Amino acid sequence: MSSRSLTGFVAALIADDSSGGSAADWPARVPGRLEAVLDSMPLPARAGVRAAARGLDAYALARTGRGLAALSAAERETLVAGLGARPALLPLLDVVKVPVLLAAGTERMLHQGVRTAAPAREDPPLDCTPAGAWPARSTADAVVVGSGAGGAMAARTLARAGLHVVVLEEGQHHSTRSFGRRTPLDRFAELYRDGGATVALGNPPLLLPAGRAVGGTTVVNSGTCYRTPDHVREGWAKDFGFALAERLGPYLDEAERTLRVATQPLDVIGRNGRIALAGAERLGWRAAPLRRNAPGCKGSCQCVVGCPTGAKQSVQLSALPDACAAGARIVTGARVRRVLVDPDRPGGPRAAGVRVRREDGGGEFEILAPLVVVAAGALQSPPLLRRSGLGGHPRLGRNLSVHPATSVAGRFAEPVTAWEGVLQSVGVEEHHDGGVLIEATATPPGMGSFVLPGLGSELRRELEGADRLATLGAMIADRPSGRVLGRDRTLIRYDLDRRDAGRLMRAVRAMGELLFAAGAHEVLTGIPTAPRARTLAELDAVLARVGPRQLHLSAYHPTGTVAAGADPGRFPADATGRLRGVQGVLIADASVLPGCPEVNPQLSIMAAALAVAEAHLER
Repeated sequence: MSSRSLTGFVAALIADDSSGGSAADWPARVPGRLEAVLDSMPLPARAGVRAAARGLDAYALARTGRGLAALSAAERETLVAGLGARPALLPLLDVVKVPVLLAAGTERMLHQGVRTAAPAREDPPLDCTPAGAWPARSTADAVVVGSGAGGAMAARTLARAGLHVVVLEEGQHHSTRSFGRRTPLDRFAELYRDGGATVALGNPPLLLPAGRAVGGTTVVNSGTCYRTPDHVREGWAKDFGFALAERLGPYLDEAERTLRVATQPLDVIGRNGRIALAGAERLGWRAAPLRRNAPGCKGSCQCVVGCPTGAKQSVQLSALPDACAAGARIVTGARVRRVLVDPDRPGGPRAAGVRVRREDGGGEFEILAPLVVVAAGALQSPPLLRRSGLGGHPRLGRNLSVHPATSVAGRFAEPVTAWEGVLQSVGVEEHHDGGVLIEATATPPGMGSFVLPGLGSELRRELEGADRLATLGAMIADRPSGRVLGRDRTLIRYDLDRRDAGRLMRAVRAMGELLFAAGAHEVLTGIPTAPRARTLAELDAVLARVGPRQLHLSAYHPTGTVAAGADPGRFPADATGRLRGVQGVLIADASVLPGCPEVNPQLSIMAAALAVAEAHLER
């Protein structure tokens, strides 16, 4: 049962004028759904939303003598209209609207009828053991920390070479069948670290969601598969001395075969993608359906909460079954506390295994092994190394790139129903040479990074009319302006580089131009103080008086925090991915990439991990 202040808060934000108790009154069910959303979020985020609800309730009490829940719909509307007239409050209100829109979008979707799709096939088998059932001490030839894109490829490579491999995953295993049984929002809370509320602190702050499950973020990514651009690989080799970059071509081929990558057919991309193609064609811009790891995609638009049909070949359906078929085992609910090191080995300190905490509270266990592959991701690998006494390199945790991203929506006269079709369908590469990659991206209602404008009845109208919006997202190739701090808990700091700020503003302008070219009669900018433009000239005027810190920003692809390269002073890992200062520790995840990959990085990560593992076997 939701608290009274939270009930009033939701009623004010989405103009709930229902009396409750009726199955058709979906707004009345939003506060209860919001409680579940908040319960999945980290304490600071949860406390912030509840504080905002209490603050708005106190404001109502001071102005009217009654709390929000006791006011009539008209009185609440008057109250929020006053708040909306205060520009300084709008960015804060946009932040607290995010979980409310998650809950409201889900309840409205349920009210309209959820379109479910039966799994097309059974998942291939995985050898998964819960941490609570793992023995207190065991041995292996290699331990892989993390089961995402990098960990899966490293585990498969080592297992196929005959090594006894154990993969440790902090999250749980979720089957395709389990995805089909639950609403997108119910899966969202379970599949993301911190309930999807991971934030990079800085100016401005960035939402940086990351997966937490067997398969890592590949379970919740868009399925878009770009090859690492040739100029990026050449730069990694020439400028950073990342020797493996010169060999990535065949490894990218192997990653594509593993994931069954192919160009998405036109018949399933949906109207959102077709609008992007039409706008690009009218402008003469380069654009095409994206290459994805989703053969037989049904267009359920739920990639970011686990594909309910099994079409998307995330690594728990591709590389990890291969690894298990070769003898690898996966332990779930296992948080690695530290890498064990034998300091007295001839030739210097050497990895001796790992100490692991059971997430169910059942204590710890150890796995002894001479090889530890760190693949916990760019945000979790640096803290693990610090906890292990292996964090002495001055550049560990630095060099963080995140692909800062923003979204724009266009309103069309006819229904778009953007969530029917492929979630990320079309790539617009016209501005990619300038560091801006635009992708037609839609999500289940309320789950995108785009925040609908308005409060009260205005926001309610936007929710009711969301089927006429087409949405685009743009990410920029950023300078490595962030760092990962902390030992036991990750703290992310990221300050937007001035060059990248300009790229974000150009990205918004380009997305608006494309939507107008496609026939949009209004563009929603995502800027709280100037949310609408009805012509390109109006959009230019808006962008001339605001900056990137007024945009609603997110990020999705952290890389580079244990970068590999030739210079021992600049790179924590050597040119082949071995952690400096200790033998027997390999870095095989996004953190090993020495620079921004400039595209969705799944193939880059898988190819790099394959190269690191094979280089080890060659030695």
